[in-house]
Amino acid sequence: MPFLGQDWRSPGQSWVKTADGWKRFLDEKSGSFVNDLSSYCNKESYNKENLFNSLNYDVAAKKRKKDILNSKTKTQYFHQEKWIYVHKGSTKERHGYCTLGEAFNRLDFSTAILDSRRFNYVVRLLELIAKSQLTSLSGIAQKNFMNILEKVVLKVLEDQQNIRLIRELLQTLYTSLCTLVQRVGKSVLVGNINMWVYRMETILHWQQQLNNIQITRPAFKGLTFTDLPLCLQLNIMQRLSDGRDLVSLGQAAPDLHVLSEDRLLWKKLCQYHFSERQIRKRLILSDKGQLDWKKMYFKLVRCYPRKEQYGDTLQLCKHCHILSWKGTDHPCTANNPESCSIPLSPQDFINLFKF
Repeated sequence: MPFLGQDWRSPGQSWVKTADGWKRFLDEKSGSFVNDLSSYCNKESYNKENLFNSLNYDVAAKKRKKDILNSKTKTQYFHQEKWIYVHKGSTKERHGYCTLGEAFNRLDFSTAILDSRRFNYVVRLLELIAKSQLTSLSGIAQKNFMNILEKVVLKVLEDQQNIRLIRELLQTLYTSLCTLVQRVGKSVLVGNINMWVYRMETILHWQQQLNNIQITRPAFKGLTFTDLPLCLQLNIMQRLSDGRDLVSLGQAAPDLHVLSEDRLLWKKLCQYHFSERQIRKRLILSDKGQLDWKKMYFKLVRCYPRKEQYGDTLQLCKHCHILSWKGTDHPCTANNPESCSIPLSPQDFINLFKF
């Protein structure tokens, strides 16, 4: 079984095993080998210590140029794959393990945000990473995080949809960075302080753009939501899973405000997100002696998490341990691959890489 990792004796250089032992490869064209280090420099200045000092100096200079280039470019250093293999330990066949940053880099999240079914899923995942997992990402993964976030903001500014959702995401990220930047000297974040301050200023600029956005009214003059029968309007409003959307819809027109206060509408919303036991613990009576389902909903939201609902999610195959988007074909040897796949919520995705 050949060793697939780097040679620990000389990372980045080529070594060839001969009858006399391991020798360093010098010229790929001629195929000759080097017996000593003198061929790497002039004989007059040959010194092992000076050689490594010069190499370190070149590496440091290249690193500084790379940092400057990376700070000005938005290139994403990752593979856009439809599925990845999740392994939690080293085996004879596979070296190393898969981390959250690696999975975040390799899975195609940039294209996923363009799909309306996956948009909310990706945004929720970004919010969870911003809350507690930002420091566990590598430098490339952190940069990839900011690049994807920028694409999300630009999409919202163009489509003028999901504005409140992105405002909450940016506020969560900014609050986390305010805490983490104070401890940059303790290697909490990857990169220098100036880079993260610049990113925080960018977040503030995005927040200002979202606050100044003006919703444009559609140009066509056809059938509108208020022109529908009341039963259809209520049926559509029952499809909204967030109570804040009902409140916003009620502020659009006086007739819609009456419908948004419907007790049955808020009752179904509470029963959808919360269990009967949770509802019984947070009963609120109105002035008329009836249950105030609207106030109960917002009180329950502060005490318990709401049920998450996504049009499309990531799924994990229990048979081959492959992570992919729902509906994506992957090389599975099971007789019925669909029965082996389990959907993962954004929190389940993060928990998958907690070893």
